[in-house]
Amino acid sequence: MKYKEISFLYLLITILILGCGNSEKKETKKAISSDYYELVNDWPKLPNSFTLGSPTGLGLDTNGNIIVFHRSGRAWDSMPISHLPLITKNTISTIDAKTGKIIKSWGKNLFIMPHGLEVDNQNNIWVTDCGLHQVFKFDSNGNLLMTLGEAKVSGNDAEHFNLPTDIAVAKDGSFYISDGYENSRIVKFSKEGKYLFEWGKFGNEKGEFNIPHGIDLDNEANVYVADRENNRIQKFDAKGNFIALWQNKITEQLYSVTIDNKNNHLFGIDYMTVNDSIVKGSDIFRFDLNLNQQLQFGRTGFYDGPISRYHDILIDNERSIYVGDILGNKVQKFKLKKGE
Repeated sequence: MKYKEISFLYLLITILILGCGNSEKKETKKAISSDYYELVNDWPKLPNSFTLGSPTGLGLDTNGNIIVFHRSGRAWDSMPISHLPLITKNTISTIDAKTGKIIKSWGKNLFIMPHGLEVDNQNNIWVTDCGLHQVFKFDSNGNLLMTLGEAKVSGNDAEHFNLPTDIAVAKDGSFYISDGYENSRIVKFSKEGKYLFEWGKFGNEKGEFNIPHGIDLDNEANVYVADRENNRIQKFDAKGNFIALWQNKITEQLYSVTIDNKNNHLFGIDYMTVNDSIVKGSDIFRFDLNLNQQLQFGRTGFYDGPISRYHDILIDNERSIYVGDILGNKVQKFKLKKGE
């Protein structure tokens, strides 16, 4: 009798262990897509006389063209940078997404240190300049429409920034600025440029930042922030209330985010070095809007291009990916290949 009881007890324990193990596997299994992206060689097609410099900001206009904010030979070697002169070459270029040819360039004698770029639904071009501590709004022809911040004067109030990094414009024309390298905050302004509110401070808790470096919005006006030195993506509602985060546990820095609102995808890019000297390069990530990871490629595989340091990322209407590489001073294009 005792033998039968003991045997039954062992059987029951075994069933429970197997059941718990299967349950755990179901809970931790990731939904990985079979899609993949292929690097497009010989894109863009730049003339020999053209100097791209570090492509720090990317945008897409309503015609499907790629807008690039680049430094045209200017290097960010040390701080401070506000004493540097204005860049005398063009810094904003429009590139045909299909042919890779430059349509037009402008932006001479306007900027010290180009950084973030956004194109709104009216084809207005918004940029941040870290050297000037300013944010600018231009029309598609380069005419200045709005300036925020005081030139070469840093601050942490409604009228000043400290090395602002990026902009995201909502459907109603209001906009968010990630500010930035010295100020760990997100600031919202009205369509007319009136200060509305802000959130964030330096730290690594939820709603805190260590260099909010990139920013974008989904169709529900939720705000996604690339929290660079915390190596994570944070998601907030339109009022700055924390919703969720995704933590990259492998590398040191997560540079930028962008939303593909047609397909409800979030994309991000990271950067990895070893001992601050051995460059491993960047990866590209794709998530759903709940921050569930779907794809990862680049440094870790499924990529045969050069080692890169991606600073910004963009998705076009055909779901192709564009990344600005500040290590090789180039823009790369990846075309989507649907998995089976």
